[in-house]
Amino acid sequence: MTASLFRRKPLQTEAGGGRGLARTLSWPHLVALGVGAIVGTGILTLIGVGAGKAGPAVILSFAVAGTICACAALAYAEMATMIPASGSAYTYSYVVLGEALAWVIGWSLILEYSLVVSAVAVGWSGYAAPLLADAAGVPTALMRGPGAGGIVNGPAIGIIALVAGLLLRGTRESATVNAVLVGVKILALVGFVALALPAFDRANLEPFSPFGFAGTVGADGVERGVMAAAAIIVFAFYGFDAIATAAEETRNPGRDLTIGIVGSMAACVAIYVGVAAAALGAVAHTRFADSPEPLALILRMLGRPLAAQGLAASAVIALPTVILAFFYGQSRIFLAMARDGLLPQGLAALSPRGTPVRITLFTALVVSVLAGLAPLDELAALANAGTLAAFAAVSVCLLAMRRRAPDAPRPFRVPAAWLVGSVAILGCVYLFLSLPAGTQLWFAIWNGVGLAFYLAYGRRRAAMAAR
Repeated sequence: MTASLFRRKPLQTEAGGGRGLARTLSWPHLVALGVGAIVGTGILTLIGVGAGKAGPAVILSFAVAGTICACAALAYAEMATMIPASGSAYTYSYVVLGEALAWVIGWSLILEYSLVVSAVAVGWSGYAAPLLADAAGVPTALMRGPGAGGIVNGPAIGIIALVAGLLLRGTRESATVNAVLVGVKILALVGFVALALPAFDRANLEPFSPFGFAGTVGADGVERGVMAAAAIIVFAFYGFDAIATAAEETRNPGRDLTIGIVGSMAACVAIYVGVAAAALGAVAHTRFADSPEPLALILRMLGRPLAAQGLAASAVIALPTVILAFFYGQSRIFLAMARDGLLPQGLAALSPRGTPVRITLFTALVVSVLAGLAPLDELAALANAGTLAAFAAVSVCLLAMRRRAPDAPRPFRVPAAWLVGSVAILGCVYLFLSLPAGTQLWFAIWNGVGLAFYLAYGRRRAAMAAR
């Protein structure tokens, strides 16, 4: 039994077992997919939360979180080009670390993607519900889950169904729509910077770091400081890992995956730092700290109410890009695990167009139940835990393969791999330990349930068990 827990897939496993997904994506699609996933509620809301924890030094928090995620992104780029198959961190772990650890990572990714898709759908519903109430007279009880005093969150389920339908039409079609919506989002943020920069005042950046770097706990019991803010802001950089799940549908994986992963991270770091600097220079951070809509609030303070409305409208229009990217990523994680036999293999069937219809519908069912019924406000931090575990695992895979197979073909090689990998691993561990104790406990419980399922079902039915 012990040996079976650590059995590994061969490095040159053919994607899809002979019939893979249709290769329709090029690097512009992948960059748009990554930017669409990364630039979302994070920059629109977390800059206010971060400013409340770090003051103007939240710019450093963005830089720290971005550096850790950038190192993880480089690790993903090397592993994705070495193993261009669906599954992302789960598949890399299966090849490098063994089946049991791969299951833990895959199970953690399912948690992360489910919560992100569901949480963003619920957030989008919050903007859409007033419009539906005014325009169509939809009862409030049908636009809120039980945890919010309603019956079911209909708009959240509706947007998930819409995205699922788009994905069922085809990956390329979905990527094209995503690229257009990402353009809307970027234009809105560029417009914010253009309006806020003329009001820049250096006095708004003083004192720059009122709570220090490592963090201190105030009289209210809240930990503040640059690193405390970074532990929250790291959520704003999630999404580039969804690109790695597209490896099997990429025309030229060796080139396109590298450009997609590294390019989207570089673009988002530049966007975040630029937006944060413009916001903090235009208005004192105490005036928008912890606001649920800090950028729109800043524009109203600057006497730009129409621009503030336009920013909010663009968020509603473009927020589905985050849902699409994470929904897409989760369906490919499910697909890889089903093809490996760790989940029912019947889910891995492809349509004549090369899209995984059953797994897409199954994914839609799972996240719709969460979005429609679950009180996600208490569980959203679990997405951080699952992602940090995956980032650390991919970085471990990077270093393990550098030692185990130093001469293996690598279309992309991480420069200073041992330094980059170590920064990613240690940074992810630090940020994981910075999460609330309750989040860590729920993460352990989730994986305990997952391991029980694996031992009872997946270990015996795994495709590798027959070899």
